[in-house]
Amino acid sequence: MSWVHISTIVCTLAAICASVLGQLQTRSCTEVRQVYSSKGFNDVPHQEISGEHLKVCPQGYTCCTSEMEEKLSHQSQHDFRHAVMETSDKLQSTFASRYRKFDEFFTELLENAQKSLNDMFVRTYGLLYMQNSEVFQDLFKELKRYYMTGNVNLEEMLNDFWARLLERMFQLVNPQYHFTEGYLDCVSKYTEQLKPFGDVPRKLKLQVTRAFIAARYFAQGLAAARDVVSKVSAVNPTDECVQALLKMMYCPHCSGLLTVKPCNNYCLNVMKGCLANQADLDTEWNNFIDAMLMVAERLEGPFNIESVMDPIDVKISDAIMNMQDNSMQVSQKVFQGCGKPKPVSLSRPSRAVSDGFNARFRPYSPEERPTTAAGTSLDRLVTNVKAKLKQAKKFWSTLPNNICSHNISASTVEEDECWNGSNKSRYTFSVTGNGLASQINNPAVIVDITKPDIVIRRNIMVLRTVTNKLKNAYNGNDVDFQDTGDESSGEESGSGCFGTDCHLDFDFTSTDVPLVRMPLKPKRINPNKMDPKDIDDDKNGSDSNVACSNGPAQLVLLISCLVTVLQRQLR
Repeated sequence: MSWVHISTIVCTLAAICASVLGQLQTRSCTEVRQVYSSKGFNDVPHQEISGEHLKVCPQGYTCCTSEMEEKLSHQSQHDFRHAVMETSDKLQSTFASRYRKFDEFFTELLENAQKSLNDMFVRTYGLLYMQNSEVFQDLFKELKRYYMTGNVNLEEMLNDFWARLLERMFQLVNPQYHFTEGYLDCVSKYTEQLKPFGDVPRKLKLQVTRAFIAARYFAQGLAAARDVVSKVSAVNPTDECVQALLKMMYCPHCSGLLTVKPCNNYCLNVMKGCLANQADLDTEWNNFIDAMLMVAERLEGPFNIESVMDPIDVKISDAIMNMQDNSMQVSQKVFQGCGKPKPVSLSRPSRAVSDGFNARFRPYSPEERPTTAAGTSLDRLVTNVKAKLKQAKKFWSTLPNNICSHNISASTVEEDECWNGSNKSRYTFSVTGNGLASQINNPAVIVDITKPDIVIRRNIMVLRTVTNKLKNAYNGNDVDFQDTGDESSGEESGSGCFGTDCHLDFDFTSTDVPLVRMPLKPKRINPNKMDPKDIDDDKNGSDSNVACSNGPAQLVLLISCLVTVLQRQLR
C-alpha cells in the first residue's frame, strides 16, 4: 500500500472524528439548552463556544454566553435568598403562632377571671357590689394595661386597689357616719398598718407581680424572636457572595455538568462566607433561648399566672370577709388616728350596720367556674413552647449546614463526583469556622471582615436587651418600670420633700386608659397625728403664707423698676 493511500485513510478518519466530536459538543449544549429554555433563557448556544468572555465561570469551552452568566448571577442570588427564607420560615412561623396562642390565652384568662369575680360578687353582695364595681373593673383594666404596655407599677396599683376598697368598705360598715374625702384619704393610709384584709394583699401582690412580669416578658420574648428571625433571614448578599454562589450553583451547568452537585465542604464554605454575619448572632441567640427556658420554668412553677388569676375572686372575697370580721377593731383604730367622724344628719335616716355590708361569700362549685382559657392550660402551652425553643438553639451557626443538606450539595459519599468550583473532582480545602472573623481565610468567598452587617448588629442588641429583661423577670423584677421610676421619681431621690405637705400621688397616664390615682406609700407621715381638718387647714395656710411672703418682694421689685424708668427719663 502506497503512502498516498495511507494519507487518504488518515485524513478521512480525522474528518469523521471531527464530525463526531462536533456532534457531541452540539448534544452537550442541547441538553443545557433544553433545561434553560424552560426557565426563560432563549440565548443558549447550540454548541460550545469559547469562554473568554465569562467573568466568573471557567473560561474554557462553555455553553454560557455573557448574558446567560449575568442572568444566572441574578438567579443564584434569588435561589440563595429563597433557601435562607425557606429554612427560616418554619422557625419564624413557630414563634409567631406560639406568640398568638400565648397572647390569646393570657387575654382570655384575664377576661374569664374578671367575669368570674363579677358573677360571684353580683350574686353575693348584690347592689352594694354593683355600686362599687368600678374599683374591681379598674383593677382588671390596669392588669390588662400592664400586659399590653408595661406602663403600670404593679405594686403601687395593687396598693391603690386595697386602699380604695378599704375606703368603700369603711363607709359600708360605718353607715351611721358621714365621711369627707379628706377623711377617707386618711383612712386609706391605714391599709398597710392595720391590715384590715389580713395577709391576702401581701400574698396576692407577690403572686400577681411575679406572675404578670414573667408572663408579659415571656410573650415579649416570643414576639422578639419572631421579629428577629424575620429581619435577619431577609439576606442581602454582597457582590462577592453572589459571585461565589454563581460559581457553585450554575457554573457546572455551563460546562455541561447538569446533574453534578457542589461538593458538601465547598457548599459549606460558600454558605459560611455568605452567612458570616448571621452566625455572629448565635451567641446572643442562645443566651436568649436559655433565658426564655428559665422564665418558662417559672411559669410552670411559682409564677404560674393561671394558678394566680383563676382563684383571684375567692382570694379577694376572703379579704373582704376578713375586713367584715374585724370591722369594729379597724374602725376604732381609724377613729383614734383620723378623729371621730361626724354622724349623719338627723334629717337623713341612718342605716343600721346590718343594712350595710354583711353579705357572706358562697364559693363557686367547679362546674360553675369559667372554662380554661383558649382551650388549653398554661402548662401544656409552656411545655410546647419549651420544646420549640430547645430545637431553635444554635440555629444561626447551623444554618449553612441546613441549607447545603437541603438538596443543594452532594452527599459526603460522592466526594470524587462533585463540583469543586473548577471541575468534577474532590474538594481539597478544609471547612472554615463560623462567624465574620473566621472568614479571613475562606477559600470559597471573599469576605470583608471589617464591615459587619448593621441589621445583624442591631438585632444582636435587641436580643441582648430582651435577654436581660427575661433574666430580671425570672427573679420577679420589672426592669422597664424600675428604669422609668428612677428617672421620674423626685420624692425618693432627694427632692427635699418632707412631712404632710408632700404630694402623695403618682400618676400613670395613657392615651388609651383613664387616669388612675395611685398613692405612694406614706413613708414620712405619722397617721396618728393627722386630722382631716388639719390637711385642709395646712393647704389653706400654706397658700396664704406664700401670698403674704411674696408681697414685700413684689413691692421692692416694682419700686426698683420705677426708679430705673425715672433715671432714664432724667437723662
